[in-house]
Amino acid sequence: MARTIDLIRASKLPSNMMQFAAKGAMSVPPDENLEILVYLAKHNQLFGPLARMTLAGWDEKASLAAAADPKTAREVLDYLVSPDNLRPKLLPALLENPSVEERELAKFAISANPEGIAAMLQSARVRASARILGTLRSNPYLKGEQVSTVAELLGAGKTPPPVSAAGSVPQVDKPIATKAGEAVLEPAAASDEAEEVSEETVSAYLAGHAPEIAAEKEKPFQPVGGIMDLLGADYFPVSENKAMTEIAGGAEKAASEAARAVAAVAARSKLAAGVNAAPAHRDNAMQKINRLDVKGRIQLALKGNKEERSLLIRDGTKVVALAVLEAPKLADGEVERFALQKNVLEAVLRQIPLKRRFMKNYIVVRNLVSNPRTPLDLGLGLMKHLQPQDLKNISGNKEISETVRKLAMKMYKQKLDAAAKK
Repeated sequence: MARTIDLIRASKLPSNMMQFAAKGAMSVPPDENLEILVYLAKHNQLFGPLARMTLAGWDEKASLAAAADPKTAREVLDYLVSPDNLRPKLLPALLENPSVEERELAKFAISANPEGIAAMLQSARVRASARILGTLRSNPYLKGEQVSTVAELLGAGKTPPPVSAAGSVPQVDKPIATKAGEAVLEPAAASDEAEEVSEETVSAYLAGHAPEIAAEKEKPFQPVGGIMDLLGADYFPVSENKAMTEIAGGAEKAASEAARAVAAVAARSKLAAGVNAAPAHRDNAMQKINRLDVKGRIQLALKGNKEERSLLIRDGTKVVALAVLEAPKLADGEVERFALQKNVLEAVLRQIPLKRRFMKNYIVVRNLVSNPRTPLDLGLGLMKHLQPQDLKNISGNKEISETVRKLAMKMYKQKLDAAAKK
């Protein structure tokens, strides 16, 4: 008798049975259930979103058993180790599973977050693989002692002592009070705008990211989404000036983003008299940023003011954008806006939850889940911390992934039922 997964691949199951399959409700062995869900998640347009939601909430014990079993189907293992789907607790088992191909681990190493890097450097398999270590070396999150560890493993072949699992994703604090329907979390320490940023802080960041800085040192400022999206349509005055009309009308194909930004600023200075121009300080911020290389923009991100940070958070160079989140002067209100922005790198949205101070702020958590650009695995992981009304609002937000919306509605109903039983 044919296995259910083979019937699904051959499209021989009726629609109602396919829906059961996407919910993980088929009467088949656990390993085949996972295989069915992964196949639907990757290859079925109609039932894929439901299958992905089911996989995101799949029993952790069963998932861990599958991650550690060399007999688990290759497609399932590849799905579980994918950065978009990985559950952190499964990573150690996946790293040591011989059926997980080395190329998949190398692919994961490129974009692994700090928690993932720590787990990889604890793995005997990773520490013995030059291929995986070579790609891990290019990871922008690799810092300080970890850089030395990887270099030593790649160099003389010596085995340094295992590193600690520092950098793990902090847990979001639970609400301690409720006011006007919104959870109030333990307040984070306020940012002191007058605080001086020490040279040691800047030097430590530059040293910890030296490889990325060297690789990108001459890259100009290129904001995610383009210069017009960065400054806003109302930034440039309405005029008959041809240069401004070309910029606003789409002549961005003619030159780089940085060159156009400089040209725009120059054109604005010629129109200063009698024109409804933007304040001069905005021009100064843009001029300053456009004159800087990557190292200079990093220093500005760490030491600059609020306006400069609001521009640099959208820098297309990852090491610059992430430096903004390390700025000692960064205020909670700024992070709340960053968490909701669509024109930032995915790396920025992934970095925010790694800082306990930011995760104490309920608005930051809510904004991350509400942001259509937030990676699916991150949004699903944070959703359990939301209050019922926010879950309901998210379930109706058409900009967000259908998987997130459906899970939000499911959790909303669960929380209502739990409250009714009390």
